[in-house]
Amino acid sequence: MARGGLFDPARGRPGHQRGGGAPAGGGASGGASGGAAAGGRSAPRGARQNAGGTPGADAGGNLFDVAGPGSDRARSLPRALTVSQLTAMISETLEGTFPAVWVEGEVSNFHRHSSGHVYLTLKDEDAQLAVVIWRSVAARLRFQIRDGDKVLASGRISVYRPRGQYQLIAEKIEPVGLGALQAAFEELKRRLAAEGLFDQRRKKPLPAFPRRIGLVTSPEGAAVRDMIKVIRSRWPKVELILAPVRVQGEGAAEQIARAVENFNRLACADVLIIGRGGGSIEDLWAFNEERTVRAVAASRIPTISAVGHEVDVTLCDLAADVRAATPSNAGEIVVPVMAEVEARLDELGSRLTAAAGRTMETRRERLRMLASLISPARALDRVSMLGQRLDDLSSRISAAAASRLRERKDAILRMAGRLDALSPLRVLSRGYSITRRAGQPAPLLSAEGLAVGDRLETLLAKGKVISRVEGRADRPGPA
Repeated sequence: MARGGLFDPARGRPGHQRGGGAPAGGGASGGASGGAAAGGRSAPRGARQNAGGTPGADAGGNLFDVAGPGSDRARSLPRALTVSQLTAMISETLEGTFPAVWVEGEVSNFHRHSSGHVYLTLKDEDAQLAVVIWRSVAARLRFQIRDGDKVLASGRISVYRPRGQYQLIAEKIEPVGLGALQAAFEELKRRLAAEGLFDQRRKKPLPAFPRRIGLVTSPEGAAVRDMIKVIRSRWPKVELILAPVRVQGEGAAEQIARAVENFNRLACADVLIIGRGGGSIEDLWAFNEERTVRAVAASRIPTISAVGHEVDVTLCDLAADVRAATPSNAGEIVVPVMAEVEARLDELGSRLTAAAGRTMETRRERLRMLASLISPARALDRVSMLGQRLDDLSSRISAAAASRLRERKDAILRMAGRLDALSPLRVLSRGYSITRRAGQPAPLLSAEGLAVGDRLETLLAKGKVISRVEGRADRPGPA
C-alpha cells in the first residue's frame, strides 16, 4: 500500500486510500480494474465495481465502510492527528523558526487587562498580528500606547493553543519616528503637567541665609566638587550634608527619591540641591523618572535642580522650586557672598547714621525758626532746654544705631564660630582623623567586621593615608 506524507490531505480521513491500493476483500483484478486513477483521485463512479462486475463496490475503499479491527483494511488506515497534536507541532515549528523578530505596524484593539497584561493588534494594509505584552514588560513601558500609533515591536512568535492563534510575545516596544526616551519624556511631562506638578504657584522661595544645605548627588565626579567649592568660597561657615546616590543606571531614580524623602523626614536641611554633571538623555534619565519627579515636587524643603548643562532640561528641573543651569550655578544661587553681605551691612549702617543726622539737623533748624518767633525773654530758656534734649536724643540715637550694628555683627560672628566648631575639618585640624574602608564614604566606628588585609583610607587635616589591616583588637587597649 502506498502511504501519504505527514501533511498529506488524505490522512485523517477514515476509509480513504491512495490510488493503487487494493480494496478490502478484493483480488488483484479488483485493484487493477477498479482502483483509483493516477494522481491519487478515485476512478469515475461508473468504474467503481468489483472483479465480478457488481456495482457499488469501491475498489479504492468506501469512505463510510467500517472494517473490523482485525482486518487488513483496519491495519492499512493512516494514523490521524489530534487537534492538540497538530497545534503543538505548528507551535514548535513557529517558535523554533521565529525566536526573535522585529515587527513594524499600526496599533489597533489596544486593551489593558485588569491583570496588568496588555493585548493589541499590529496591522498593515494586508495583514494583522496579535500581540501580547506581559505585565512585567508593560510596567516598564515609557510611553502610553494608543490605537493608531506606529510602533516597532520586538519579541518571539508563539501559538495560543486554545484558539490555535499565533501571536507575538512582545518584550520591547518603541514608537516609530520619535525616539523611545523622548516619547516617554513628552508623555510623562504631559501627564504630570496636567496634575499641576509644574505649576509656578507651587514653588517655594529659597531661604536667604541657609545654615544647612543638603546635596543629593554622586559622591564622585566633578559635580559634587564644583558645588562644594563654590559654596565654600561664598559662605564658608555653612554646613553641607551629602546624601550619596547613584545618578544613572538601574535603581538610580529610587535612590534619589528616597534621599529627598529622608531629608524631609529628618528635617535636617534648609534647602536641597539635586543634581549631577552633563550627559546624554539616557545618562540623565533617572531625573526624568516619575518616582524622582514626584519626590522632588512633594518636598517640603525648598529644592534646586542642577542636572547637566544649561541645554539639558529634565522633568526634575520643572518640578523643583528653582532650576540651576549647572551644579556650579546652584552653588551661586543657594548662598550669597559673605564679603558682599558684610559690605551691605556696613553700607546700611552708614546710611542709617546719615539719615539720623539729617533728621536731627532738620529739627534744630525748625527750633531755631520757632525761637525767632517767640519773645527772647521766655524763649531763651526754652530753646536751651530743647537744644539740650535734642543733643541728648541725638547721642542716644547714634549710640543705639552703633549698638545695633555691633549686635548684628556679633551675632553673625557667633553663628560663624558655632558652624566652624561643628565642621569636620576643625576636628581634623586638632589632630583627629577619619578612617573608612577604601572606596567607601562611611567612617568606621568599630573594628568589628574588619579582616586582615582590608585596605583602609585615613583622612587627615591635610591629605590622606592608605593602609592595610595587620591585626585587630575589638576593645581599645591602654593609652
